[in-house]
Amino acid sequence: MSTSRLDTPLLGAIAGVMATVAMTAAMRRMRPLLPEEDSYPLPPREIIDRTAGRPGEGKAGTGRADDEQARRRQTLLAHFAFGAASGAVFALLRPRGGLAAGAGYGVAVWAASYLGWIPAARILKPATRHPRRRNLLMIAAHLVWGASLAKGLEDLDRAEGELFEGAPRPHPDQPGQAHNRAGPTIRPA
Repeated sequence: MSTSRLDTPLLGAIAGVMATVAMTAAMRRMRPLLPEEDSYPLPPREIIDRTAGRPGEGKAGTGRADDEQARRRQTLLAHFAFGAASGAVFALLRPRGGLAAGAGYGVAVWAASYLGWIPAARILKPATRHPRRRNLLMIAAHLVWGASLAKGLEDLDRAEGELFEGAPRPHPDQPGQAHNRAGPTIRPA
């Protein structure tokens, strides 16, 4: 990894946001496959409803349509903020193993969240008390997130090192030429 220690969490957070896009797309595509009785709101929304109240109840507001829109925005913001924060942690840990390490990290985030701190904080019941198909959906979504996170972080790290540096590096095979993706740049001798 070529980034400085200060850049590492920033790139991890960016990769975490990118991975959350992939995860959200996977969740959107998998949710219609759930049986109707298991198709209640997915955990990001459940968590917001439990911590801020349902639209029209107490903490949530007036029950108007704009309350629902605000709740959707809160859910989206919280979902992506958690993805960014978890991505920053992954970047600091930076386990070896590429996509497999990322996928494993994604499942670890799922387990720590849905079997750990979320039920411990009494926000949601533990995953063991949710329908099996919903758990499979969320585990699959976290596998997508983790693998996407690892690949995104790898690509961002390479981009930071190859595309965003101040001056072209000499091409290793051709002295006197600089190397970049656009092709060689001839330097005067």
